[in-house]
Amino acid sequence: QVQLAESGGGSVQSGGSLRLSCAASGSTYGRYCMGWFRQAPGKEREGVAAIDSYGRTSFADSLKGRFTISKDNAKNTLYLQMNSLKPEDTAMYYCAAARAGCLLKYGFTFDYWGQGIHVTVSS
Repeated sequence: QVQLAESGGGSVQSGGSLRLSCAASGSTYGRYCMGWFRQAPGKEREGVAAIDSYGRTSFADSLKGRFTISKDNAKNTLYLQMNSLKPEDTAMYYCAAARAGCLLKYGFTFDYWGQGIHVTVSS
């Protein structure tokens, strides 16, 4: 069992940056694929970025170059660095963990989810 808790969200102006953190419990954290997803009002959930147990990363095509995902296994913490934020990045952001596979495109393959955290980008 893995419990996930996001932090670092909030409001920022367009062009600004935010770093989200996701603290994970559980001794097997390092073996899981970890991902970030987001859901904007009235839209479907979409995968943002993922990092597997080997440190290999994947990103939504539209976000490459602006967002960076990383993790600190010693601290059991996942990060999402978001730069050059745009109003369309406004959403609820979720941290998630998958026991097997690391398919950002298929959120249903992730087994554990955080409660989510708001990110609001104003123009």
